[in-house]
This record gives sequence, structure tokens and C-alpha cells, in this order.
Amino acid sequence: MQLHVKNSPFNEEQTELINRLIPTLTDHQKAWLTGYLSAAQATQALPSADPAEKSQVQQGAGSQGTSPAVTREVTLLIGSHTGNGESVANDVEETLKKEQIKVSRFSMDEFKPKSLSKVEDLLVITSTHGDGDPPDNALELHEFLHSKRAPKLEGVRFSVLSLGDSSYEFFCQTGKDFDQRLEELGAKRLFDRVDCDLDFEEPAAQWLSGVLGVLNESKAADVSAQETSEAAESSSVNQPAYSRTNPFHAEILENINLNGRGSNKETRHIELDLEGSNLSYQPGDSLGIIPENDPALVDQLIEAAGWDPDESVSINKDGDIRSLHEALIKVFEITSLSKPLIEKAAALTGNEGLKELLKPEQSEKLKTYIYGRDLIDLTEDYGPWEVPAKEFVGILRKIPARLYSIASSPNANPDEVHLTIGALRYDSNGRNRTGVCSVQCAERSEPGSSLPVFVQSNNNFRLPENPDTPVIMIGAGTGVAPYRAFLEEREESGASGKSWLFFGDQHFVTDFLYQTEWLKWLKEGVLTRMDVAFSRDSEEKVYVQHRMLEKGKELFEWLEAGANVYVCGDEKFMAKDVNAALLSIIEREGNLTLQEAEAYLANLRSQKRYLRDVY
Repeated sequence: MQLHVKNSPFNEEQTELINRLIPTLTDHQKAWLTGYLSAAQATQALPSADPAEKSQVQQGAGSQGTSPAVTREVTLLIGSHTGNGESVANDVEETLKKEQIKVSRFSMDEFKPKSLSKVEDLLVITSTHGDGDPPDNALELHEFLHSKRAPKLEGVRFSVLSLGDSSYEFFCQTGKDFDQRLEELGAKRLFDRVDCDLDFEEPAAQWLSGVLGVLNESKAADVSAQETSEAAESSSVNQPAYSRTNPFHAEILENINLNGRGSNKETRHIELDLEGSNLSYQPGDSLGIIPENDPALVDQLIEAAGWDPDESVSINKDGDIRSLHEALIKVFEITSLSKPLIEKAAALTGNEGLKELLKPEQSEKLKTYIYGRDLIDLTEDYGPWEVPAKEFVGILRKIPARLYSIASSPNANPDEVHLTIGALRYDSNGRNRTGVCSVQCAERSEPGSSLPVFVQSNNNFRLPENPDTPVIMIGAGTGVAPYRAFLEEREESGASGKSWLFFGDQHFVTDFLYQTEWLKWLKEGVLTRMDVAFSRDSEEKVYVQHRMLEKGKELFEWLEAGANVYVCGDEKFMAKDVNAALLSIIEREGNLTLQEAEAYLANLRSQKRYLRDVY
């Protein structure tokens, strides 16, 4: 949005300066500036009867030679599964510290639940996992809060930021649970809960800005223009040059198909050049890719809707303009449907059938319709839309980034990062469908071209600090990616702990991903044991959980010897079945009841010895 003298309180020179500055700011910088202005306004509002007192307050917050103003301490709790919550928490923590607000940060599984009653200002950042469940590291705190042991929280102020995916029925449910329960226990909201979809950057920044404004109201601070300049410069230096909102365009060095001829799968091994990016990662982290929609799919949508591909449309709240064709390729999601999207679309068409589909009694029919369809289907079935394209795109969300487990160690591959990506192709409702990012990587990402990327830290999926600790790694298909990173890292560091890999896929001949590398590591002793399951090579399908059950006695011995267990792969099937197999093994080999086996596994989780990267 451009400011003008007529629509703002600024003169011509000020308007020109603001219009030049605003487009260059990151979301983090905008949030910082909002908090700073709130603080300055609060200082100006102090009573003028005692100028000396006002001066002391200003110096307390801004002068390096005096103590900062006394403020309530902020406790920051993070419930995160893929690392999005950790990423947002980094910005929150950094911003609060720059505002001289005392903050203590904890992953939810590191925080003692009984300490809640001692908290002053509580900020909760949490994702939602699966069908409305808390992420693994939030389970204990979530359970405690909803138990009779939960303390009264009068005097505690709180605010919740929920991360979720609106395509799921229980969107942001964990955040809603925390928000409601904290209120029931007597805590007071210092700022309303914000629920974020996959494009969470803007609402998260707005939440932080709102929280910061409230916190600053109680500490009445003022910062000199010179200190503001230094803080902004420091923020620019300390913040990574490349991030989710400013991705690095990494050149593709290699892009090869790991599956053999005749496989019905296509798994790409992609190597990217990070030289000059200053991006760093650890084994267990993920790499985010900002994908683009298939241009052919965009053309099909524009034709179905009868739109002009060259029409100018706004792509964000700042009023940046792109052609409709470019915006649909690079900015807006068009390949999936959700109930919120259909509700908004129903207001833009005279088709009564779409409104009928949204009635409560049609909920199952709506779910069936949404599954496997996209915006082209919706347009062909319930269009035409009664508004121009520039208004219709206002109901679309941004293309969400895709996260992939990193398949390399930075110590083994300096200035590079490797990925293992399975190309998704399927038929649904009479049309061929493809994964937005996976097929872009498979078909439209040649060596020499680039992909916009960022690093997503995942502190919930790390190698043990003690190199002597045994590790058990369980994965199927592309779920084996982080274990390649783990073994590269252990080879480089000379770790002495034993390692055991359970790997599964469809066929031994065509789908044994990274076979030569596993065999080399077995020969050299970097990998101690390996058990494989190829489900389509026998009449009765055999999966990794079956191999685990076969080796149950040895596996339990490893657990008793202190091994860490890692699971990477599909949550609804593979990870669920692996969890059941682990319980069965612990119950049988430990001579325990089911309840005791569940407690054993829960203890492994609390000790961070049972770690999952599931999706």
C-alpha cells in the first residue's frame, strides 16, 4: 500500500521516505518497529508532574549506563514437531531480548509443569499434530494441564500462537486447547490467540507485534534515535541473511533417480549448493523449499475460470502487484481444497449446489468432495465466479513451503545439502494429479537451475550427544533420508556407538535406496546391523514393524543398554504400526503388562530416547 499526502498525516518528504523504507523491511523488523513505537507512545503518556521520574524511566530502558526497567518475566513454551514453532520462537525470543524484556525459553518437554503457578507472563507457541493431537514434546504438559493436578493460575497473563493446517478438520486444535484451559485455570489473556495456517509468517508477526505492544505498555520505555539505529543494525547483522521469508536460491548440483528401471516409484536424490548462503544445519534438520505450481495446471485453471492471464492482481497486504498468471504460479495455492476455502468461494457464486454442500448434514459428503480435488475441479463443478480474478485470489492462501528431511551431514559435505524426495503422482476423479513440489523437483529442476530454500531446525530429532550411545533407526522409503545424514556424521566424528537400521520399501531390485552406501558402512562398521523389508517381493507383505518383531529380543536388549530409537516416515500407517510393534516387544521381552510397557515407552520419550520425525 502506497502512502500519499492526502491519505496520511505525513508531509511530502516524510511520505516519500516511508514509501521507500517499508517495502525493504522484513516481518521481524516490522514487528520490532511496531513494538518500539508502542513503547515510545507509552513513555509520552507518562504523567508530566515529575520530569525527573520520567527521565529515570527512559534511561532505565535505553541507557547502557543504567539498569533496565523492571518488567514481568516472560516464559516462552514451544510445542513443535517439524520445527516451525522453534523458528517462530527464535524471532520472539530475539525480539523480546532486544526490548530488554526478560525471557526464559523452554521446549514443553523440558519445562516442569508444576512451575506454571510461578510464571508471570506466559507465551505459548504450539503446532497441532495429526487429527488434533499435541506434538510429541507437548504431550506431557497438555495432559498435566487437563488433569486435576493443574494449579490455579490467577496472576498469570498469557497468549497463544497456534500453528496448523486448515485442510485438517481439527485446525490448530492444540493451541485452542491450551488457550481454553489456561483461561479455565484463572490466567488472563494479555493478547488474543492467533491461529496460523501453513503460511504463518504474517499472522505470527502480527501476534508478536500485539504481544509486544501490551508488554511495553507496562514498562514505559524510550530509546534514543542513535540507539534505535544501532539496534536495527544489530538485528540486521544477527539475523540470518536467508530465511523462510527470504529464501536462498540454491543451485542444483545433482538430480538423479534412485529407483531402478521398472519401479513404479521415482525417488530423487538432489544435491544443492549452499556456498555463500551462511545457512547452517545439523543432521535431523529439514530443508524447506518454496515451490511453484505447474504452469500447465495454471493455464488449465485460467481457462476453466475464463480469466485474463495478464490481469494485474495484488499478492499481499502491502499491495505488491503481479500478473494473474505469475501470481498463480508463484504465490497462491491451487492444488488442494479445504472447508474454509469452499465457504469463502460459496459467497462468490450463484450456484446453490455449493451452498447445499456446506450444510451441516452434508459434512461427510463435503469431506468426500474435498479429498483429491483442486481449484480446477471446484471451478468446473460450481463456477463461474461472480467476481473478477483480482477479487477471487483474495480468498486463496499462499503456497505453503514443503519441508524435507536433510539427507547429508555438513561435515561430510561442506557448503552442500542433500535431499531425498519421492515424486507424488496419482489419479483422482478422472484426472492425473501430481505433488506440487515433488514433481517440480522431478520434472522441472535441472542441474544448473535453482530452488529457493531455507533451513528448518528440528531439535526434536537429534543424534545423542554421547557418541557411545547406540542408535536404532527405523524408516521406510524416503523416511531413510535423515539416517544417511546420521551415519555420515557418525563416520566423520568417529562415533563409537552401535547403530542398527530397519529399512523398508517395495522391491529389493529397484527400490533399495542408497544400497551401496549402507553396504559400505556395514563393511566399515559405521553401521552395525541392518534389517530390510521389501513388501512386494513375497506373497505376504512384510514391513519394517514385522522385522522389528522378529528381532524383538535383541532390540529390547539394545533399549536396556541405553539405545535411542528414531522413527521417520508416514504417521498414520508406518509410524503407528512401529509404535505398536515397540509396545509389543517391550511388553513381551520385558515381561510387562501393557500399561507398564506404555509407561516404559513414555519414559523413553521423556528422556528424548524415542524420537519421531513423522508426517
